[in-house]
Amino acid sequence: MSLVNAAHGRSDSTSAVHPTGERPHGGRRTIRQVVGAYAALAKPRVIELLLVTTIPAMFLAGREIPSPWLVLATLVGGTMAAGSANALNCVIDADIDKVMNRTKRRPLVKESVPRRGALIFGLVLGVLSFVVLYFTVNLLSAILAIVTILFYIFVYTLVLKRRTSQNVVWGGAAGCMPVVIGWAAVTGTVEWPAFVMFGVIFFWTPPHTWALGMKYRDDYERAGVPMLPVVATPQHVARQIVIYSWVMVAWTLLLVPVTSWIYTTFAILAGGWFLFYAHSLNAAVRRGEETKPMSLFHRSNTYLMIVFVALAVDSAIGLPAIGLPF
Repeated sequence: MSLVNAAHGRSDSTSAVHPTGERPHGGRRTIRQVVGAYAALAKPRVIELLLVTTIPAMFLAGREIPSPWLVLATLVGGTMAAGSANALNCVIDADIDKVMNRTKRRPLVKESVPRRGALIFGLVLGVLSFVVLYFTVNLLSAILAIVTILFYIFVYTLVLKRRTSQNVVWGGAAGCMPVVIGWAAVTGTVEWPAFVMFGVIFFWTPPHTWALGMKYRDDYERAGVPMLPVVATPQHVARQIVIYSWVMVAWTLLLVPVTSWIYTTFAILAGGWFLFYAHSLNAAVRRGEETKPMSLFHRSNTYLMIVFVALAVDSAIGLPAIGLPF
C-alpha cells in the first residue's frame, strides 16, 4: 500500500486495473491509449495557463526577449513540475473525482491508469523537473519547482482543500509560482516584480475558481469540499468576487514603474473590462436573476492572458520604463 493510499485508507488491491495498465475484463490497450491516459493525469489544459504566465515573466525579468533555449528548458522543467503536482493531486483526490460530474472522466475514475502507476508517474515527473531545471537552468528555479509541488500536495490538497472555504485563496499560491520560477530562471534571483506578478495571480485565483464553484456547486457539495459557493450564499460569493477582482486589477498597476505605456494601457483597459463583468454577475445575483458564472470564468482566463501577453510585448519592444514617481 502506498503512503498516499495509507493516509486515506485505500489499498491498491481495490483497483480494477492491473499494474500493467490492462483491464481485467477487457483487451490490452494500445500504447497511444496508455500514453494519453497518463498525459491526462497531468491536466495539460491547466498547464497551458501556467505557461502563459511563465514566458512573460521571463521577458520582464530581462526587459528583452530571453534565450529561446532558456525559455524551452524552463518550460519543460516547469511543465514536468506542474504535471507532477497534478498527477499526485489526482491520486489523492480520486475519491472526490468519482462523485463529481466535472471530474468523473479523469483517468483514475475511469480506471484507465492504475493508482500505483499514477503515483509513480507523479513522483518521477517531480524528480525529472528538478533534474532538468538544475542542469539546464539554475538551482534556484529547481528548488522553487519542488517547493511548489510540495506546497500543492501537502498544504493545499491534503490540508486546505477539504477543511476550509478559503482553500483556493491560500492553496492558490502554488499556481502563482511559475512566474517566480520564470523570473529566477533569467536572473538567478527573486526580486519585487516577481512577487507583484505572484500577487496578480494570487488575487485572480479566487474570482476564477469561485465562478467555477458557482456553476458546479452541487458537485463540490456532494464531494464534501467546502468551496465558498457551497458554504456561503450566492450574494456573499458574488461580493467576494468583486472585492478580489478590484484588488487584482489594482495590483497589476504595481508593475507600471517597470513597464512602459503599452503594458499600462492594456492593464487598465483589460481591468475595466473584467470589472464590468464581475459587477454584472454581482448585480444579477442581487436581483435574483439566473446567472452564467462560467462566462466570468472564461473571461478570467482571457483577462490573465491579456495582462501577461501585454507584459511580454512591452518587454520585447523595450520602450523606456515609466519608473517611480519619486
